[in-house]
Amino acid sequence: MKRVTISDIAKRAGVSIGAVSFALNDRPGVSSETRRRILAIADEMGWRPSAAARGLSESRAHTVGLVIARSADTLGVEPFFMKFIAGLESELSISRTALLLQVVPDHQRAIEAISGWWAERRIDGVIVTDLWTGDARLPKLRAMNIPAVLVGRPHPGIDLPAVWSDDAAAVTETVDHLVGLGHRRIARVAGLPALEHTQVRTAAFHTALARHDLRPAAVVDTDYTWAAGAKATQELLSAGPRPTAITFDNDVMATAGLSVARKLGVSVPAELSIVAGDDSQLCEMVFPSLTALSRDIPLYGVNTARTLLAHLDGAPARSFQDATPFLLPRESTAAAPS
Repeated sequence: MKRVTISDIAKRAGVSIGAVSFALNDRPGVSSETRRRILAIADEMGWRPSAAARGLSESRAHTVGLVIARSADTLGVEPFFMKFIAGLESELSISRTALLLQVVPDHQRAIEAISGWWAERRIDGVIVTDLWTGDARLPKLRAMNIPAVLVGRPHPGIDLPAVWSDDAAAVTETVDHLVGLGHRRIARVAGLPALEHTQVRTAAFHTALARHDLRPAAVVDTDYTWAAGAKATQELLSAGPRPTAITFDNDVMATAGLSVARKLGVSVPAELSIVAGDDSQLCEMVFPSLTALSRDIPLYGVNTARTLLAHLDGAPARSFQDATPFLLPRESTAAAPS
């Protein structure tokens, strides 16, 4: 179908193109009755303002960018990002702001994508996920003066707002729960070691165990995939003495771990307790259902979008601490074997 233009509206209303422009842009120059009639005809014809033209007049693109530096295969099975993006979209849509998404293999490609978007005036700001220690993206954003919100802890010396939650407290609750069930040999299957939140969780894991005068059975770094979770579980359960509990940094690896335990004849939870670092339908679709660290991930996305939109509207760069994930016990954890 041909897109409706102000010329079409002017022809239907029997007025000049200028009169239609005045009416649609709420400018003086037409009577109240003519304005109402033009607006009614525009609505009847399905007219909508051009986003490109609106962006030029307002110096805004009404679009924010999200470049995720991970394997596309990982995202295809990672419920966290799908829920997070759903939360972003639900909030951005209220202000008719679009989300421009690109998946790239590394930070250099991410910098190239963001720089291109900014130079082409395709975005007003960006959402930065998966923060690394010494993240190369942050100084680049500051140098180019690109508005951004960090999904992770605030960075000292970087005046960008951040939306984050207390990962250390969540890990501590998990360890305390397992120790309370009598577990003394607890292993951790972590995510990417370069990620700040992985480092925070691993440090909290060591600290929590030390408070109970325990040492970790092992800490295995991975790339969050099913294959990596399965491989780590195979190694942990094939060595002796094997752990009586394993925590996984996401739900995908935890379900892989459960599958491997079943193949090896290790009963869950009678011989092995499993905790997933993220909660999703995956945790409830398997048997036994998985104990998990639960949180409202779509709301996390909503709060991230709100923080960035406020920043774009000129508000001071204020960080927001989201709710701490809480442990949701299910069937995969029980008392340690005697």
